[in-house]
Amino acid sequence: MDMGRCFNTTGACNPQLHYMVDLRERLREIRKLVDAGEYFTITRARQYGKTTTIKALADFLKNDYVVISLDFQMIGNEEFENAHIFSTTFASYLLRTIRNTRRPILGLRDDILDKLDYASVQDPLFSLGKLFLILSELCDTAEKPVVLIIDEADSATNNQVFLDFLAQLRAYYLNREIMPAFQSVILAGVYDVKNIRQKLRPDEEHRRNSPWNIAADFKVDMSFSQNGIAGMLKEYEADHQTGMDIEGMADLIYDYTAGYPFLVSRICKLMDEDVADSGRFPDKAAVWTKAGFLEAVKLLLSEKNTLFESLIGKLYDYPGLRRMVYAILFAGVKIVYNPDEQWIDIAMMFGFAKKSGGNVEIANRIFEVRLYNYFLATAEAQGSEIFRAAVQSKPQFIHDGHLDMKLVLQKFVEHFDSIYSGNAEEFNEEEGRRRFLLYLRPIINGAGNYYIEAETRNSRRMDIVVDYHGEQFIIELKVWRGNAYHERGEKQLSDYLDYFHLKKGYMLSYNFNVNKKNGIREIQLGDRMLIEAVV
Repeated sequence: MDMGRCFNTTGACNPQLHYMVDLRERLREIRKLVDAGEYFTITRARQYGKTTTIKALADFLKNDYVVISLDFQMIGNEEFENAHIFSTTFASYLLRTIRNTRRPILGLRDDILDKLDYASVQDPLFSLGKLFLILSELCDTAEKPVVLIIDEADSATNNQVFLDFLAQLRAYYLNREIMPAFQSVILAGVYDVKNIRQKLRPDEEHRRNSPWNIAADFKVDMSFSQNGIAGMLKEYEADHQTGMDIEGMADLIYDYTAGYPFLVSRICKLMDEDVADSGRFPDKAAVWTKAGFLEAVKLLLSEKNTLFESLIGKLYDYPGLRRMVYAILFAGVKIVYNPDEQWIDIAMMFGFAKKSGGNVEIANRIFEVRLYNYFLATAEAQGSEIFRAAVQSKPQFIHDGHLDMKLVLQKFVEHFDSIYSGNAEEFNEEEGRRRFLLYLRPIINGAGNYYIEAETRNSRRMDIVVDYHGEQFIIELKVWRGNAYHERGEKQLSDYLDYFHLKKGYMLSYNFNVNKKNGIREIQLGDRMLIEAVV
């Protein structure tokens, strides 16, 4: 590919040249906060190309403001040992940033820079107080209002010295009518300002009265719309002429990502660089199809990256969050959105979930499948008898690269009956779903994808969509609740097949009636075939 242009929201490529959704509308919204002189945070940073956005924002503001952008990941933990070391390090880093910037920061007097230089290397008594006096003088003498951007601000929030710095920065900003200060302060890379401000003052009364509580809300939607994704693809298509269905591809990408920018750009990048020129996709015309997209999704779900590592890491850090996510995925629990409920608040803060129709849902389909994969591939899950049975039987399910879903269901019924018959443990819908997904996972692992339709994930029904080497299979899981209900389920599945333009569907029914007949049968529904397995 043209190495000057890429799908990337990380800023690794030239931000003026890579394919990405137009940021101008978001930058205008952020600019309004800056113009109003707000102190605010850009939250849930991993959801978008933070580095690119910050660079674009600095460029967007440069005509009217002096913009100083500092990345706190550049400051090591040892620099937070005490206030003196931190103050001198900050002064040195600020000075280096100003002098080494690619675009000269105009209007900063040499004597101010000399003071920063002296403070960083010679002043044995340099402190936070002296640092803020220099910063105030810098803001007073600059030719334009000064905007301070601190990136990765949450990377040091366990250090008391850094918390003291933030507290003084906030107080200094609030008193700017008395002492010159920054026009606006932007903290990027923090999940939520509450996480920081709760560490500043331990007791509730001080929290309520803390100046942190008047920080401006950051309500700019950083996710991408279908139209935004389509605009990016149009730019790509103008360069490469793949013949793709731009609107259809944009809808497909949005359907899986819900516009989560990192996921949007990562999928496109995988399609362009990894799927292209592979065996099944000899050229870009073959790649920019639904089959090429699903191949990129498969690659994405199998890779390790910082986003997924952060996602799974939070499940270990917050057991309550883990239980809630598990309940949504496997038990079909409908959780009503309540911003005051701890685990809902944390799920929203870390980007696990979104609010939809008054309920809490997993943020996007990619996250959902990655989380299912996590729960279904733990050491405990892989040690289960049903998982091991699927692993041993896997070769017989694949013929010339095609998945025999009818045989999968048939063997699942046999293995389920063999393993769990006579088990005194009470059965429930959650276990039925988990056991089938445990069986399915090793069979399609590495060659296929699957997801669960959110609209049908409830206590009675779950529709699983499996993509395997370009073929799609629709499987409805349900617990038997009488003939009338069963017939409605058949009709629903038939309608669902219409939506996917398929002629064959599958149903797995858990039936615990004494007179039930285990096994598999074929049911003709008009011009469609329903293959039903009864456990």
